[in-house]
Amino acid sequence: MACLSTTYSASTHSHHYHLHSSTRKPIASLSLLSSSPSITLSSLKCLRSSSSSFFSNQKLQRRSMSHTISVGRIAVVPTCFASNTDQLKSAKEDIKVLLKTTFCHPIMVRLGWHDAGTYNKNIEEWPQRGGANGSVRFEIELKHAANAGLVNALKLLQPIKEKYPGVTYADLFQLASATAVEEAGGPKIPMKYGRVDVSEPEQCPEEGRLPDAGPPTPASHLRDVFYRMGLSDKDIVALSGAHTLGRSRPERSGWGKPETKYTKDGPGAPGGQSWTIQWLQFDNSYFKDIKEKRDEDLLVLPTDAVLFEDPSFKEYAEKYAVEQETFFNDYAESHAKLSNAGAKFDPPEVSIYSPSFLFYYSQMLKTNKSHCNHYVSYT
Repeated sequence: MACLSTTYSASTHSHHYHLHSSTRKPIASLSLLSSSPSITLSSLKCLRSSSSSFFSNQKLQRRSMSHTISVGRIAVVPTCFASNTDQLKSAKEDIKVLLKTTFCHPIMVRLGWHDAGTYNKNIEEWPQRGGANGSVRFEIELKHAANAGLVNALKLLQPIKEKYPGVTYADLFQLASATAVEEAGGPKIPMKYGRVDVSEPEQCPEEGRLPDAGPPTPASHLRDVFYRMGLSDKDIVALSGAHTLGRSRPERSGWGKPETKYTKDGPGAPGGQSWTIQWLQFDNSYFKDIKEKRDEDLLVLPTDAVLFEDPSFKEYAEKYAVEQETFFNDYAESHAKLSNAGAKFDPPEVSIYSPSFLFYYSQMLKTNKSHCNHYVSYT
């Protein structure tokens, strides 16, 4: 599977869901709704300044708690998390409304993936290792060819970020991605939050870490990219199933038809070519349609076709084509792995998340009146 590359036009509620081609030039700017201010890559520099309010909020949050709890023989000191729990929950509800009114599910999946998909397990240091750290909000990374159009996703989420400054960009992007899958009928993903944001564009990863759509050897290319992230063949195939969402527009990506019988009426702006008939519904139809290849109005890219050509990939693709529940279970696991890859959590992911710790911690929270954030993991 190659990396999701959805673009969304706020003026038309249209989607552009394609795989990045290494030969495509990056889009420098995109105009949005004519009745509202247009947004370009350069105008997104304001996103950096908004992070200052976030850090101020963080300082306030961290004043709240310094209790020590003994769990067995281990004494731990709980601290506040990077994101405010209550604000995370409220932001999720706002994202649900956004999805229902703009049909932007595909681009939200892509946004989360592209922020996380830069992870390199061979680099130990953060943030050099990449991963879900909010870096994709900076202009230098938005200019990467694979990220063309993500400026629109940021524009859609920025009002929510401003409403909930206690949520990091890294968490917000992953929250939007997982919520989009769930709201499209997909599995509930076991997400956890508390990711730390990078603070400046100099911390962005170099270009070239995301997959291409039509590499000379698709199977080898997919393994090179996803193995670098610590993912497996099963993860590659399961994550490919997210292509059940969205459509591709040739004028933007070089892939797909200008229009098909499945896209001529939208929703949103008509046009483009989808991988599936119901391209805003998350199910296992992607695997069925790719396997059959009977409908010329449905898109099949080299990185799609290889799933039924490579022996190891084929084992999973065949299973997912007939067992949607298996696909959903594996997809949820793989999505969570990708979402966590390379992220720096505050506090760090350690053994304090054991059931025994959470029990004692919850008892303490019942008597503690401070506003400290606590571990959040909800589906």
